[in-house]
This record gives sequence, structure tokens and C-alpha cells, in this order.
Amino acid sequence: MWQTLAIASVFFPGLFALSVRSLGWAAPAWSLKDRILLTSRMVSSVQATMATVSGIIVVLNCKDVVHDRYWLAVEYVWVIVPYMIYDIYVMYLCHWHKSKDTSEKKHSLASVRSFLKKDRLMVTHHLFILVVLTPVAQYLRGELGDFFVGCLFVAELSTPFVSLGKILMQLKMQDTLLHKVNGILILVTFFLCRIVLFPFMYRAYARHTGIPIYMVPFHIPIHCNVANASLIAPQLYWFMLICRKAVRLYSSSPSDKNR
Repeated sequence: MWQTLAIASVFFPGLFALSVRSLGWAAPAWSLKDRILLTSRMVSSVQATMATVSGIIVVLNCKDVVHDRYWLAVEYVWVIVPYMIYDIYVMYLCHWHKSKDTSEKKHSLASVRSFLKKDRLMVTHHLFILVVLTPVAQYLRGELGDFFVGCLFVAELSTPFVSLGKILMQLKMQDTLLHKVNGILILVTFFLCRIVLFPFMYRAYARHTGIPIYMVPFHIPIHCNVANASLIAPQLYWFMLICRKAVRLYSSSPSDKNR
């Protein structure tokens, strides 16, 4: 636990700082803001890939979805904890650099309030994982449910595609075929891994216990239902936003863009 926490606490900030500096050498014309924005998305993709691979390994090694154990289901949570703290700070840093061009020239309490107001849903999501889900995953569930923890890790599969979409927009490549293909991948992976994932987990439990899927909420601990509901709610909202962007992306014609 402590070793994993220490390594992750150094790894993500270190990778971020090293990448920002490396981009400064590779692309000296880029501003610090551009380097920070791009690097934040790259590091996010690295963590998401690590989480997805860990989740797949856990799921494949837990044939009994309730009782089977696999060490990554516990250990990788201690990677997520420092990452979430790091990511909140980097989100603030990105917000500040974007706002610096308009009004906020220095770090201040006002800039923090502005960040919390603009990104309150994402910050709440991160804090929920830290304050609620971490105790549930590490202590309250006992020695049960590694399979379901692995499933939640797999939810990160969509993140690299979301990050790539933002990078392409930052590079002014939003009109390319790559951006459109990536948009489809975002829709598919987000829907499957962040929406369908939850009924999939309930169905897996139903098959294991031999009960109808609609009875599952009444057979599992209430904190599991609350945690799942709290997780899927923002995912539904974000998926709605993604669908709106997709409609704009795929419904616009070249002639519209040239007007």
C-alpha cells in the first residue's frame, strides 16, 4: 500500500513535469499553456490505459464474480488515490492558464473559486472517488467483489479517446477524418464502458446468484447501490454532452464550415 502510494505520488507529477519540459525542447514555439494542456491529456491517457489493463486482468482472473480475489483490484486503488489528487491540481492549472489570457493574471482565491464553479462536477466526481469509493473498495466490501472493482477500472477505456479528441482540437485538426473516427470511438467506448457497464455488473451478479436482474439491488449492500447510482449519474450527463457534440460534428457539412 504505502510503496504503491509513494510511487504513484511521484510518477504522475514527475511524468507531467518531464513531459512539459520535453515539449519545450521539442516545440519551443509552443506556449507554456499549450504544453500544459497537451501534457495533462497525455498523462490522463497513460493513467486510463494502466487502469483499463489492470481492470481487464482482474476481470479475466475472477471467474467467481463475488468471491475470487486478485491483488490488482486492491493495489491499483492506491494508484488512483494520488492520481485523483494530482488531476484536481492539474485541472486547476489548466483552468488558470486558460483564464490567464482574459482576466486571471495571478493565482488567487478568486481563481480557485472560478475553477470550482466551472469544473464543480468533475471535482465532485474526483472527491467522491477519494472520500467514498476508496473506503468502500478497500475496507467496506471486505474480501468480496474484486471482479466488480476490475469492471470499474475498465470504465477508463474511453478516456484516451476523449483526450485524443481534445488534443486534435488543440492542434486545429477538428476537421480531419481522424477526429471523426475518434469521435465514433468516444461514443462507443463511453457508452459501453461507462453506461452499459453498470447493468452488465448487475447481470453478472444475477447470473452468479441465480436471481432475476431486477432483484439484484435488493440483494446487495445498500452502499453498493448508492455508489453505482452516484457514479452513473454524471456519466449519463457527460454522455448526453458527447452526443450533442457528435450531432454537431457529423451533421455539419463542408459548406457549413466555409460560411
